[in-house]
Amino acid sequence: MPAGLPDAPGIRLTAAELLALRDQAPARGRHRPLTRRAGAVPARMPGAGMDLREIRAYVPGDDPRRLDPAATARTGQPHIRSLHEDRDDTILLLADFRAPMLWGTGAALRSVRAARHLAQAGWRVAGRGGSVAALMAGARLAELRGSGGDGHMAAICAALARQHDLALSSPGPGPLSEALARAMRLSPPGGRVLVATCLDGLAGAEPALAELARRRSVTLALMLDDAEMQPPSGPLAVSDGRRSRIARLSPPDTAADLARLRALGVTLAEVAP
Repeated sequence: MPAGLPDAPGIRLTAAELLALRDQAPARGRHRPLTRRAGAVPARMPGAGMDLREIRAYVPGDDPRRLDPAATARTGQPHIRSLHEDRDDTILLLADFRAPMLWGTGAALRSVRAARHLAQAGWRVAGRGGSVAALMAGARLAELRGSGGDGHMAAICAALARQHDLALSSPGPGPLSEALARAMRLSPPGGRVLVATCLDGLAGAEPALAELARRRSVTLALMLDDAEMQPPSGPLAVSDGRRSRIARLSPPDTAADLARLRALGVTLAEVAP
């Protein structure tokens, strides 16, 4: 352990706790690969293939490029055409270990909970024979290219713990957009990207996020904190050492922020403590 880091659960992330999450992943049968490359397994998902999946009424947030002219003209209402395509079972795990994530008022820092959430998703994909890649944004960018198997997931767990230690020692101030740009080179078109971050960490990153979501399925796992979910009801004294104030906390209104993110084409998952 690097000198000076508090070795306390919830503050310091360990590879052992991420490895233990393997036993919590649901048991799944393994698919037969389509190719020799790890993670190439058939999956029937909405995409841009040749087989029609469904035609349904347009709802806000749908890609207007998928409008079906015939159904729209016939009904007088916009309709969307969804198609099937065969896709590789691949996922890129993007862990935000920058300064906004190195904070928490409950049992664990946001960054620690983010790593646990990503590891659980990675073990699920690895358990069914898929390919998992990892990208960590903190004191510096670090990456592991996609591969399959428990051994590779164990390497990802070790890398997450190592990069988290580095982030605690030297928090990275850089924008998330740099990591999102790198994710476009690590995740193939049609792949899935799971980003564990918080609303505070997305400042200036929306253009890069929209570009990443254009040809990939992107999920933002937003780490909520106890203070955001249920802030203390009584008055609190706030001081900077020279002056003091009395304040009351209220839950933040994030509706506008979440609507703007959904309009970028991403899926949102609010992860409670």
